[in-house]
Amino acid sequence: MSNEKESEYKPYHHPAGGWGAAGATAKVLMEQSVLVKGSRGLLSMNQPGGFKCPSCAFPDPDQRKTLEFCENGAKALAHEATKARITREFFKKHTVTELMLRSDYWLEMQGRLTEPMRYDPTTDRYVPVTWDDAFAMIGRHLQALDSPHQAEFYTSGRTANETAFLYSIFVREFGTNNFPDCSNMCHEPTSRGLPPSIGIGKGTIVMSDFEHAEAIFVVGQNTGTNSPRMMTNLVEARKRGVPIVLINPMPERALIRFTEPQDVLQMATFGSTPISSEFVHVRIGGDLAIFKGMMKVLFEAEEQGEDVLDRDFIAQHTAGLDALRADIMGCGWEDITRISGVSEAQIRRVAEIYKKSRATIICYGMGLTQHQEGSRLLQQVANLLLLRGNFGRPGAGIAPIRGHSNVQGDRTVGIDEKPTQAYLDRVRDAFGFEPPREHGHHVLDAIAAMEAGSARVFIGMGGNFIRAVPDTERSYAAMRNLDLTVGIATKLNRGHLVHGRDALILPVVARSEIIRTDAGEQFVTIEDAMANVTASRGVFAPVSEHVLPETEIVCRMAMAALPHSRTPWARYMVDYDLIRDKIAEVYPEIYADFSERIKNPRGFHLDIPPRRRVWKTPNGKANFLVMPGLEVDAPVADGAMLRLATIRSHDQYNTTIYSNNDRYRGVYNTRLVVFMNREDMAERGLENGAVIGLETCSDDGVRRYVDGLSVIDYPMPRGAIAGYYPELNPLLPLDYFDEISGTPAAKSIPVRVVESVASAPPLRIAG
Repeated sequence: MSNEKESEYKPYHHPAGGWGAAGATAKVLMEQSVLVKGSRGLLSMNQPGGFKCPSCAFPDPDQRKTLEFCENGAKALAHEATKARITREFFKKHTVTELMLRSDYWLEMQGRLTEPMRYDPTTDRYVPVTWDDAFAMIGRHLQALDSPHQAEFYTSGRTANETAFLYSIFVREFGTNNFPDCSNMCHEPTSRGLPPSIGIGKGTIVMSDFEHAEAIFVVGQNTGTNSPRMMTNLVEARKRGVPIVLINPMPERALIRFTEPQDVLQMATFGSTPISSEFVHVRIGGDLAIFKGMMKVLFEAEEQGEDVLDRDFIAQHTAGLDALRADIMGCGWEDITRISGVSEAQIRRVAEIYKKSRATIICYGMGLTQHQEGSRLLQQVANLLLLRGNFGRPGAGIAPIRGHSNVQGDRTVGIDEKPTQAYLDRVRDAFGFEPPREHGHHVLDAIAAMEAGSARVFIGMGGNFIRAVPDTERSYAAMRNLDLTVGIATKLNRGHLVHGRDALILPVVARSEIIRTDAGEQFVTIEDAMANVTASRGVFAPVSEHVLPETEIVCRMAMAALPHSRTPWARYMVDYDLIRDKIAEVYPEIYADFSERIKNPRGFHLDIPPRRRVWKTPNGKANFLVMPGLEVDAPVADGAMLRLATIRSHDQYNTTIYSNNDRYRGVYNTRLVVFMNREDMAERGLENGAVIGLETCSDDGVRRYVDGLSVIDYPMPRGAIAGYYPELNPLLPLDYFDEISGTPAAKSIPVRVVESVASAPPLRIAG
């Protein structure tokens, strides 16, 4: 549907945060008609006895403030607590075909789902269905499969530990390890790339490390939009004089200047804090060259007799240094600067910052993970840290800045298509059934199985799977090839409209809402991006008497599909302490005494062995791993090729669109834009605001094309462009991914500019 408001580009010159963030928070609470209710909820969010923010996974500070939330957390809560409702009358009014024409933003704004619905093909509408009939339908479809491997069980990062754990047990008792998961599309390279290097697929820092760091590197991550609460840590570090090096293809407003909304003096005086002490304007895919350049500076200094490597740490804790040194010293500066797009002088300058620091944190986001060699790229980040012993000391370590609020926890408690044999043995011993031993499907495997017809059922535990995955048209066709799709959700999204022959929408109790069972009020637990586990207790009444907690939905699906199961699903459904006891039984090393430890209002921290300089690798060492060359994506023989990074706007969280604006980048009332270097524009004869199409450079015979995109003159490196996800997902081929993790290479899609044939409204260029 067309946007009636005029599309506009108006550069934003103010600091991030501050009054802009405060105004946006108030506006979203009013838009969702929850100013009083939402304000009350914000006082409980991320507080002991309250609920965890349903947005990002950044931890709570060691010393919590009265208000511990950010602008995007407020948006997430407002949209969850909204007064808008989707009832059966809504579905009487709209066919699925009609709804497919609506934007993702329009679907989001319709409000909360209030009762279970079933797709009726004769009317092309969703119609009411009882919970009993919905579970019976799921049971029939699952029992009718020729093999349990014909079902795909997707998990969103918002799923709490208790639900995710039971989901993993249900699916394994059903007989498969098919666990496509949202992390497959973002931080799976962390989970798969870091274990061979440091023995664990998680970050190694805690919040207090920011207080002790002497240098902080933020690489491929837009902190002010994707994890805004982290800005407080960066502001405090800069005030102490800690250098912060930003490495990114786009200069992001929050990492230039930031005003803390909770700093009364800054707000009163319209002050701000400069954040990055050094901005490294890297080409898309050039990060590896920068890391190798920095390591080359260290090895050159070592050759000249400088004491720059932590020799005692390396000798005692690592293996593979000589092979790494040979690889790094074989890289020439001409290639390093050409591929990175950064001068030798600047690389040497940031290497000096690293060299002088006795405690360094390297934070990263999907700008590193979403490449064809994302997993191996992260191993080079670990190499750089290992050279100076930046593990197991205060203020040092590697910090993947994860997205969804429990995406790391889901992985910890069993959502894993490649489970270890030791874990499966513990499941067998704890539950009395033999779990499947073969590896299952990740996201791309699942889509391939749908295309081939070997997948027949898809159950989505939250999320918006079909909008998040690559190769949109191809993936839509694959999803429509299924016998049954089940969407377990709080809000309507595209995933409910691209469905199988049978389809169910099952509405759930939200994170901010109270869970009551026959055993009394229940709470769930969440693991944040730094391995802290805390309780989450909702404070609002559920949106409707016809919504169910996710845990109950999992238990009732299991009872319908496994009528002869000896697992006490009915007991787990009402008493979540029993679930936590079983988690402790399956994970005794990290979750021992779970039910007791979680009574601490601040929760507890899971053991991260590298913090103790213990390495759970086959050789018991942290390993320097060699990655030959300087490229993280396959070269493309097309002189007109540009590297496209898909990005999120400031008014967006994952596939959830809060508005069609992107305040910090100056874009209003549209999402169909691309950000381009002015020299690349001039080379193609493009003016600011010109409307173009983009076409993927590929040789598989499939044309992938998006039209009607307005070009914005933006400080991008030469050869790099950026545009919004999920609108540009049609350009990302399914076979363009990291081989180790299966993660789509969404930050480096090879595309070319083509003439537009769309009648797109003009983009007004202001200022």
